Amino acid sequence: MNRYAVVLLPLLLVLLGGCATLAVSDSPNVRVVGLEPLPSEGLEVRFALKLRVQNPNEEALHYDGMSVSLDLDGQGLASGVSNAAGEIPRFSDAVLTVPVSISAFSAIRQLWARAGDMQGEGGALGQPIVYSLTGKLGAGKGGSSVTRFNDKGELNLFAPKADAQ
Repeated sequence: MNRYAVVLLPLLLVLLGGCATLAVSDSPNVRVVGLEPLPSEGLEVRFALKLRVQNPNEEALHYDGMSVSLDLDGQGLASGVSNAAGEIPRFSDAVLTVPVSISAFSAIRQLWARAGDMQGEGGALGQPIVYSLTGKLGAGKGGSSVTRFNDKGELNLFAPKADAQ
């Protein structure tokens, strides 16, 4: 019994010490900062979605590829992938671009839902649009796993402005 304790105790201490040195990192902050049209194909519309990615960590954020999905009012609207690779230095940010596609059917579904809301008070155009952006950055050199991110909020493009007094 003592022989096992003599061998297992140091091994256990080495394993615990190794776990203590693993860095805990915060998720990056990701915000949509731009949308530019791209040439479309068939029944889809394509855009270059520009995302500002902030790295709030002590270590550089290495990435190799990314994917995003954008939902409006709880329904999928656009998605895209990019095989871009790079790094975002510690406590820094960068604007990354990923091409996204919107199918004609998704766009029609969104318009149909908004048209159904036209009968509500204030009309559909005055109502906020709830959006949700989810995605991931692929593990870069030396990285052990993907980095997931998300952003949620409301857009109110046509809200009446408050009267200035």
